[in-house]
Amino acid sequence: MSAYLRLRAVPPPALRNSATWLERLFQDDSATVRHRVVRHREEVLDGRCLDQERIYAGGSPHRAADRPQAQVVLGGRPVPRADPRKPQLLVLTAAQARRVARFLTTADFDALWFFARDELLPRYGGVRAEPETWGAFIRGHRELTAFYTRTADCGEAVVKWLSVRGA
Repeated sequence: MSAYLRLRAVPPPALRNSATWLERLFQDDSATVRHRVVRHREEVLDGRCLDQERIYAGGSPHRAADRPQAQVVLGGRPVPRADPRKPQLLVLTAAQARRVARFLTTADFDALWFFARDELLPRYGGVRAEPETWGAFIRGHRELTAFYTRTADCGEAVVKWLSVRGA
């Protein structure tokens, strides 16, 4: 199974509650996507995206409605699609993106890692590979923090597209 997640910052006035419109956000060529990633307008997580989510799943014990850590990777309001086999689309409001940015900028990554490490390490080479595994996940954390911080600074919403192939 291969998976990747694309996150795209969108000005709230431009946001539409239409799966067709949201799909168009992700139809750009790879050069355009790279340009937006460099500017922190878009982020792309590779196959570890589902495991990156596990880093935040063990976060602080807030009420479910107040859990920005649950929205970092796979959280958001699903947008109904005519064909359920198509990749899932999720939307975070600008206010939710700000909460996620605050969470990420104040989170203690080492504490989050501690809660997830025993589940993650066996998939990535065990304890001997922990420095490399930790390094990959801290890089993902930093990339997400930069993306959400820039998005929050601009007052923008986030649209996510999760693509999972093969099962």
